[in-house]
Amino acid sequence: MFSDAVDAFNQIFTPPFRKVLVRSLALTLALLALVWVGLDRLATSYMTTPWPWLDMLIAIAAALGLLVGLIFLVAPVSALVAGFYLDELAETVERSVAPERVGRALPGGQAMWLAVKFAAVSVLVNLLALALLLLPGINLIAFFGANAYLLGREYFELAALRYRPLAEVRAMRSAHGLYLFACGLFIAALVAIPVVNLLTPLFATAFMVRIHKRIAPLPQAPLKDEATQAVL
Repeated sequence: MFSDAVDAFNQIFTPPFRKVLVRSLALTLALLALVWVGLDRLATSYMTTPWPWLDMLIAIAAALGLLVGLIFLVAPVSALVAGFYLDELAETVERSVAPERVGRALPGGQAMWLAVKFAAVSVLVNLLALALLLLPGINLIAFFGANAYLLGREYFELAALRYRPLAEVRAMRSAHGLYLFACGLFIAALVAIPVVNLLTPLFATAFMVRIHKRIAPLPQAPLKDEATQAVL
């Protein structure tokens, strides 16, 4: 587990991963900038008073409020954008650790659904962290526990679905639940570090591909077509 985490972290600085990181961050920042400009103009256009100085204060407050909100959204939006490239990265990792058996790319619809789930999980965990800010001790435990469980589960499914039908993936996840939760703690630790947490989708993908390979032999038969059509 520890060696897999170290190898996964080192791999995210290789050219294929750096390319996805730069691309996803650029798209994320561009999208959030457009949203910020649009919402700022919308807010200031409807907040007018007879006093110019009050209009200025309202405009500044609105801009700062939007900025804080968008900073909160950087990680979820980044996870959403990066999610569209994770299947490609999973194949890169597979070729580096098990070149004799590479999984099958997920169908476009399923890959898109996983990307949306990653973003939704990121939002959920961040909202949980905010809700528990006033409960010292409990908030830390809840934050790490929720991240370890939710992110560990989602990224393991991404790795395993390239080889197995959904029912088998979930059975495997249940059988190795405690181990996968422990693996998820590595992902949770990365999420807890501001700015560095933008690397989470890349690290989690590289890590869980290795974990999937470690806990179960890769199936020798090709992945069945019906398996890839399962609805999460």
